[in-house]
Amino acid sequence: MLTDNFRTNFLIRDGREGELFSLPKLEHEGIGPVSKLPVCLRVVLESLMRNCDGERVTVNHVKALANWQANDAQRGEIPFVVSRVVLQDLTGVPLLADLAAMREAAVQNGQPPDIVEPLTPVDLVADHSVQVDHYARPDAAKLNMEIEFDRNRERYEFLKWGAAAFNGFQVVPPGVGIVHQVNLERLARGVMKKDRLYYPDTLVGADSHTTMINGVGVVGWGVGGIEAEAAMLGQPIHMLAPDVAGMKLTGRLSPGVTATDLALTVTQILRAASVVGKFVEFFGEGARSLPVPDRATIANMAPEYGATMGFFPVDEKTLDYFRTTGRDPARVAEIESYHQAQGIFGVPDDCEYSQTFHLDLSEVEPSVAGPKRPQDRVPLRELKRAFSKIISLPKKDGGYGKSADDLTKRVPVGEKSDTLGDGDVMIAAITSCTNTSNPGVLLAAGLLAKKANELGLKPAARVKTSLAPGSRVVVDYLENAGLLPHLRAIGFEVVGYGCTTCIGNSGPLDADYEKALAENDLVGVSVLSGNRNFEARVHQSIRANFLMSPPLVVAFALAGRIDMDMENDPLGKDSRGRPVYLRDVWPSAEEISAAMTFASDPENYRRRYSGGLEDDAGLWRGIPSGGGARFEWRDNSTYIRKPPFFELGRADSAVRGARALALLGDSVTTDHISPAGAIKPSSPAGRYLRENGVKTMDFNSYGARRGNHEVMMRGTFANIRIRNLMTDSEGGVTIHHPSGEEMSIYDAAQKYRAENVGLLIFAGGEYGTGSSRDWAAKGTRLLGVRAVVARGYERIHRSNLIGMGVLPCQFREGDSIQSLGLRGDELFDLEIGDIVPGAKAVLKIHRADGSAAEAALLARIDTPTEAAYFKRGGILPHVLSRLAA
Repeated sequence: MLTDNFRTNFLIRDGREGELFSLPKLEHEGIGPVSKLPVCLRVVLESLMRNCDGERVTVNHVKALANWQANDAQRGEIPFVVSRVVLQDLTGVPLLADLAAMREAAVQNGQPPDIVEPLTPVDLVADHSVQVDHYARPDAAKLNMEIEFDRNRERYEFLKWGAAAFNGFQVVPPGVGIVHQVNLERLARGVMKKDRLYYPDTLVGADSHTTMINGVGVVGWGVGGIEAEAAMLGQPIHMLAPDVAGMKLTGRLSPGVTATDLALTVTQILRAASVVGKFVEFFGEGARSLPVPDRATIANMAPEYGATMGFFPVDEKTLDYFRTTGRDPARVAEIESYHQAQGIFGVPDDCEYSQTFHLDLSEVEPSVAGPKRPQDRVPLRELKRAFSKIISLPKKDGGYGKSADDLTKRVPVGEKSDTLGDGDVMIAAITSCTNTSNPGVLLAAGLLAKKANELGLKPAARVKTSLAPGSRVVVDYLENAGLLPHLRAIGFEVVGYGCTTCIGNSGPLDADYEKALAENDLVGVSVLSGNRNFEARVHQSIRANFLMSPPLVVAFALAGRIDMDMENDPLGKDSRGRPVYLRDVWPSAEEISAAMTFASDPENYRRRYSGGLEDDAGLWRGIPSGGGARFEWRDNSTYIRKPPFFELGRADSAVRGARALALLGDSVTTDHISPAGAIKPSSPAGRYLRENGVKTMDFNSYGARRGNHEVMMRGTFANIRIRNLMTDSEGGVTIHHPSGEEMSIYDAAQKYRAENVGLLIFAGGEYGTGSSRDWAAKGTRLLGVRAVVARGYERIHRSNLIGMGVLPCQFREGDSIQSLGLRGDELFDLEIGDIVPGAKAVLKIHRADGSAAEAALLARIDTPTEAAYFKRGGILPHVLSRLAA
């Protein structure tokens, strides 16, 4: 191939030699102005050069990206081959089930099972299953982990089988850390090596916040589990060459302002600017000044500002981070020398971007975000007024439909000597990958806790406090700094090493408090150092959720209320009855800097990650490891069932006589669509489990049962806060037509299936925002939905719908559910001609009164590869057919 001419030698700083596919040589030979490209695109371009085989990747692909134009509206497809794949257990278990089912399908087609084998290295970190059942006690982490292993034993046996059955499939067991922090501290290579050839560390992950790795200059982002499977099997990730927005950072953060405040500010700016589906690259002297943990905090929240990536190029700060986290000096030398040889070392100032934004870091101020979306930033100084305003807004406008007077009312709590009111903090959690990987904000939380503890401050009894470190190294440096005892003293005991509250595993509240919340329609509050605060995500009884830095989580736990003027309202009283204000306990920059020395010891990282990855208690060793190339499915299992995706057949390009299963509004997230959190006994999924002999106490969560399609399809569109415009009821209900009966969406879908009626979903803008939940698409398909018609889509969910053979269509500008007068009692015909990128579709509407109308739609199949996936019935049948061929 032509690109073989660009394979050259380069010198590593320690005297060794290696080979690479040279980006500077590509420009020198006149292929394109490579040095002007954003750095993130140059990394993708290297992948095209290296994987150019004339079939999957062609010379034309290389030339097209080398000549990328910043403002070109017509761009071709990129077949991006990644170096590795990262998974977490909630997405990894169903992915592994799909691979096991793919092996079964291969055998049925006369092929050996091992034609289905990962061709790309895969790391799965089990971090999404631990729940906060025990808290504020010294043995909380031990007890929670024992419960975790008991609840999830069958799932963990399945993961151990996968690690043995598939080559290149490594499982990092529970109790080690959060996937994205483990990725930063251990799994990230910086550069990959095969024989003498060096190439960039690139990846996709089946979790939205895979983008955190962009903080160390690694190109990668979150995809659905469906796309991740294809990447594991050696398939390129196909996408249109993206716009790349540059965000210039200048100045320095002011004292008292944290990386969390910066991330929330960036999220607000970029979400408002609509960077959905774009790469964002940070540059300027402000970007150069940020240490990697701060960069990673910003990169982590790329899904919240809508971008595919939030990228910081490799520079000296990156090398410092690799050294601090205990990487081999030879590896650090390879990272530095490779990036210098490719001309991509250092944060640039002169790349061409599709659009440019500017943020002066000195203008960032302490902030929180909420109560329902991460982009809704509220300056801390305005929080009291803002909460009073939102609580009195009508529900239809995103408020809670109360009066400001309600904030002063208190109700008794059972037999407790306590009262409860709107705005009371019920959950305070230092949690999530966003901030637990950042020593600066964690040490600040510890220092604030130390001052508060020494003054005698404690959270109220109603506040469920928890500390879920992103890795065991966090406990080491908090302990060595003398801060962990103070966090523990005010209730912030270590509860486990996983996502916990941020993923919805906050565990139960005290029954009396939960009853008081429900019976009095109170707006309870959670405060968490997470990245997601969508409705009913943290806890189904908690209606307002605010994101904030770890030290602010501690402060609001002590205050006990969210409607605080932190300048003038005291957090509480000290042991002598004197008021204590936030300024009295907030750590200084000098105190944080002094404590940072405890987080900068490479030996801590080497000790924690040396000799393999294992939980401290050794519980993983007690899980049996089954053998065999084919999994032995159990008919009575309620956790792992053989998925039916290879039995669904090809997708149709026309749907006639269809009904609307739901009419949904704007900003319906994958948390609304995909099953998550606790399983209610009265729900279709709860009824299924009871019918199969599972006790309510053993239901576990939807996340833990993602390997059972029977549970998951029953929980799709079942979120208690989802609003179907066809009914006045809140929750996963709809109206079946023509009977006019109100029932659960699952029951209606089954009734329509028996009647042989196809189904459509209609929605507003930003459909499918949120996590890369593959079950939001899988469940939609299994319910019998043939197409979704929305005003706009989030990237991952649109792609996942296609990957499951569901057609995503978009209203033309100006059209909507409301403008077309849709009620949900219509019959629909949806027709599309050839399945090609940019195809037009027609929606024919047959109203109940006998009238008819038409609406032009755009079929959101954006690339030729997506068209191929859809024609085959989804990505899994497509990949299997290629492997068999």
